[in-house]
Amino acid sequence: MSAKKIVLIVVVVLVLAGIAVGTILHGQSNITKVTTGKAVREDLTSVVNGTGQIKPRTYVNIGATAFGRITHLYVKEGDHVKKGATLATVESVQPEATVDAQQATIAASRTDITSYIAAEKTAQANIDQGKADLEQKTLDYSRSQALYNDKLIAKQDYDAKKAAYDMAVATLAQRQAALAQALAQTDSQRGHMNQAVASQRANYDALDKTISRAPFDGLVTNVPVREGETVVLGIQNAEGSTLMTLADMSVITAEVKVDETDIVNVSMGQTADVTVDALPGRVFKGHVTEVGDQALLRTTGVATSQSTTGTEEAKDFKVVVTLDQVTDELRPGLSATAKITTAHKPNALTIPIQALVQRDPGTEKILAANAGKPSATMATIPGSPAAKTQPVQGIYLLQTEKKKLRVNFVPITTGVTGATDIQVLSGLKEGDEIITGQYKVLRTLKSGTVVKRDNNVETAANTDDKS
Repeated sequence: MSAKKIVLIVVVVLVLAGIAVGTILHGQSNITKVTTGKAVREDLTSVVNGTGQIKPRTYVNIGATAFGRITHLYVKEGDHVKKGATLATVESVQPEATVDAQQATIAASRTDITSYIAAEKTAQANIDQGKADLEQKTLDYSRSQALYNDKLIAKQDYDAKKAAYDMAVATLAQRQAALAQALAQTDSQRGHMNQAVASQRANYDALDKTISRAPFDGLVTNVPVREGETVVLGIQNAEGSTLMTLADMSVITAEVKVDETDIVNVSMGQTADVTVDALPGRVFKGHVTEVGDQALLRTTGVATSQSTTGTEEAKDFKVVVTLDQVTDELRPGLSATAKITTAHKPNALTIPIQALVQRDPGTEKILAANAGKPSATMATIPGSPAAKTQPVQGIYLLQTEKKKLRVNFVPITTGVTGATDIQVLSGLKEGDEIITGQYKVLRTLKSGTVVKRDNNVETAANTDDKS
């Protein structure tokens, strides 16, 4: 065989080999590349996030209770005070003068009562004297009556004894009336004194209101006034009527707003981790103690029941998380984030959330008939029943059929949703391999499609970005 023929044979073989390789590569280029994952068992926790601020459970605005000029402020913002401590005083010249005047009135009333009691004793002594005199006159009258009946004394003497007896009776009656009058005067003066004492209690109350005291142990969080300013009685929080704000820091809460789509999963007693922007790296444990019933407009914070506009904007709900432990580092108004644990499922069968797709059960075959049309959707495919049937939630299961990797849509039921994974209640078993991406592939993927695994780092990163 000549060299020319050998070269020709080699060229033909190389051409045939190139055609074969090209055919194989062309066939593989039409295979859809997918990223995969497996259904695994793990502890799954569902968390709802809310942002808000630190607030004390109890706080009050100490309002002015008397009109006048502030004579002294005993505290400043940031001070810790004990229950009953004096916080501020308002000028008290007029209330003090009223108390002193009323005190003098009460003292005069007590003196009058003492005088009337002495008059009672004098009247009683006069009655005792009158009774003794009446007893003597009674005996004289009885003897004179017996002597007169026996004709032993003149009628003139008898009449004198009778007149003396009648006089003694009248005198005793007069002195008894004088005693009753003295008793009545004493009772009347006691009534006047009791009235003055009652008025004095009101005067003391008015005087006491010029002094503001702490209703409980707490932290002074706001002092909008200064010494020398004049305060007035008025509506709470009105300018000039609030002296300061006192917060009870023995119980601290995080008042946060939770999105309306998550509030249905939040309930009383659930545990929460609270972080504060001002204290990076610190996590405060707490539990839910209040779940709001009123939706709040996200832009204004006003309850929907109080809004006069029929807006359809996003809404939040107020949730209060009470911290289990308190620290002096926490102050009212600090920005806070609460991560509320709404569910915990140990050893749950889970898959990545991005693997879930919605498919109409009647459109899988239609999608297969429209292979090569990735832009087609269930709504635009002729004859699609998408508008008539309810989409089914499921995943694409990776299976080997005739030595090729194919995907099949499998409906599943889900449970608790975690940060990146979701619980599978039925439809899968542990170890099943499923399609997790890419996002563009999942949008148009159909049952029966031949696929190729491509779980390299770059593809997985792209999948995460799209989901």
